[in-house]
Amino acid sequence: MKVIADFCIIPIGVGVSVSNEIAVCEKILRDAGLKIKLHAYGTNIEGEWEIVFDAIRSCHQVLHQAGVPRISTTLKFGTRTDRDQSMEDKVESVQKKLD
Repeated sequence: MKVIADFCIIPIGVGVSVSNEIAVCEKILRDAGLKIKLHAYGTNIEGEWEIVFDAIRSCHQVLHQAGVPRISTTLKFGTRTDRDQSMEDKVESVQKKLD
């Protein structure tokens, strides 16, 4: 089943900047073959359910193994059965209404 997700992972206990840890997770998502779009407060992910959630679990595992003591994650996701829809389709649908 295809899923589109909005994923925000927050490493806790590593200092003020978390860009190094976010880059590690972005690489995990990319290496999993997922379609991703980084934004200011998270990452949009598109892919098959099992692959998406396995990659998110890997982000947690790898960061903990790297010494991150706590991680807080916010995840919003949606699935559809009536038609295939991409991240771009969702944005384009709203953009057309604005034009």
